[in-house]
Amino acid sequence: QVKMVESGGGSVQTRGSLQLSCRISGLTYASVCVTWFRQRFGEERERVASKGTTGTIIYADPVEGRFTVSADNPKVAVYLQMEGLIPEDSGIYYCAADRLTIGMNRHLELGQIPPATAFEFWGQGTQVTVAS
Repeated sequence: QVKMVESGGGSVQTRGSLQLSCRISGLTYASVCVTWFRQRFGEERERVASKGTTGTIIYADPVEGRFTVSADNPKVAVYLQMEGLIPEDSGIYYCAADRLTIGMNRHLELGQIPPATAFEFWGQGTQVTVAS
């Protein structure tokens, strides 16, 4: 059974920093893709950053240069370091994971983050609030 747990959310002022963690257990695929999404109230889930076990990392344009994804082993834990936070970064942050399929890998090769529908396993989310 795959379990994913996010932590590290909180409230910060504009230009503040946070590091989110996603702890993963039970993911046994040889190659995986782990992706961070976020969702603001009343809006659709938005792609933030994606990392495959091949080493490829893709960032969404709004966070490029401010957010950094890292992982010693993406099947165990993935981190999202967020710098220069702005109020538009507020929302619930989710990590999602699944086997790195051919379709997912094609997204990554094209510099795209796979869509939410591509992922079976999700965490419960962690709230990030950035005050102006």
